[in-house]
Amino acid sequence: MQLIFVHGWSVTNTNTYGGLPEALAKAGGTEMDLDIRHIYLGRYISFHDQVTLDDIARAMDRALRDLPGNGDTHIEPFSCITHSTGGPVLRFWVDKYYGPDAQQGLNDLPLKHLVMLAPANHGSALAKLGKARVGRIKAWFSGVEPGQRVLDWLCLGSEGQWQLNERALAYDYAAHGFYPFVLIGQGIDRSLYDFLNNYLVEPGSDGVVRVSGANMNYRYLSLTQSRDQVIRKQPRTLALNPDGDVRASKPVPLGVYNGYSHSGKKMGIMASIAGDDDQAPVVQDILACFRVESAADYLRRAAELELLTDSQQAGTDRFCMFVFNICDDQGEQIGEGDYDLYLLAGNNYQPQKLPKGFFKDSQMNSQSGRLVYYLDANRMEEIRDGKFGLRVVARPTDGFSYYCPAEFRSEGMAAAGILKPNQTTYVNIILHRFVDEAVFRFDPATAARTNFKRIKPSGRTLG
Repeated sequence: MQLIFVHGWSVTNTNTYGGLPEALAKAGGTEMDLDIRHIYLGRYISFHDQVTLDDIARAMDRALRDLPGNGDTHIEPFSCITHSTGGPVLRFWVDKYYGPDAQQGLNDLPLKHLVMLAPANHGSALAKLGKARVGRIKAWFSGVEPGQRVLDWLCLGSEGQWQLNERALAYDYAAHGFYPFVLIGQGIDRSLYDFLNNYLVEPGSDGVVRVSGANMNYRYLSLTQSRDQVIRKQPRTLALNPDGDVRASKPVPLGVYNGYSHSGKKMGIMASIAGDDDQAPVVQDILACFRVESAADYLRRAAELELLTDSQQAGTDRFCMFVFNICDDQGEQIGEGDYDLYLLAGNNYQPQKLPKGFFKDSQMNSQSGRLVYYLDANRMEEIRDGKFGLRVVARPTDGFSYYCPAEFRSEGMAAAGILKPNQTTYVNIILHRFVDEAVFRFDPATAARTNFKRIKPSGRTLG
């Protein structure tokens, strides 16, 4: 079998792959016809600020076609192992060249197995630290430009993540003979990280990527504000109603390990593997993923990795992420500083009714205006009667053009369908923009001329 490796962000040397290629060749040589001569180590430029994920995907497509046996019109079937940002790179390539807008579809995809090690599919909390701070984190930086355009994609709540993951909701991978997997550690190598930043020792992560940020099992919920359904009188608050059911991605097997972290020769899920370490758990699990050849095999492998994850996470808290996008019904994005968002619980849907210790972190993406919450899913399961909600207060709240507060309540929708451990939920919230009639009026030409500099809102809004 032909196997390629694709590394993560800001890597400058192929020694980043450690001994994993050799260990796999040793373990799967006879059984799987896996020869080191059929393994290719990718190297791409992510450490120049002008390079984008699209640039990398285009260059990768050319590099694939230049491999032995391939050509301009044909790519031989292959499997791939990625690390960190390499996961989004491959998914971007799949979407660009075999997605719904491409000339070819998933049926034509030559990629058969995609094993993503600690992929930043929903971003990384560290990316927000920016050039100066990230430049000091030795697991991420090697003395070159950080690669700001790729970092922008990696920031939690980025536009690129939203687009790629919303489009991928419709993908039925196994039905097209394509089998992706996610393997990630939740161990922390404190000797490498803990003096730098709290994110590097964050529970539910491998020190760089959260389990919920890697998992390709995720969901999408769209809420639209009513124009007249009052849910609170003071302040006048209008209901947020779901636009259909919660949409969930097609299942993708997820395996979580306590003993691996993101990087480092001691615990790194890739870098810690020696060339003769063919019995390492991650090596054996990768080979088991490569043995999948049918939808039935895929389901069995998913069940095996679920058992692994359950055993590794037994007795520990599990976490989830929310990505909130706030816009109005006229297509206006409501950005950073222009809204507040509150989580609610209890019979009266109030913030103070949420379980103690549920909230772990929040980040605002200053470019997209999206807000990302990181929550303890175990604590959220303690919400009484499953009554969960959220309130959005967007600005301005009065004047000629304004927004009313909006509130979603989970009544009629199981909170467990929204709050999933180890997963990310994308929530698109569409507010109604109220416009006062006084914004534009006509006076008869026969009437006296008027100065409308100090005119006030009429209180009547457009229909």
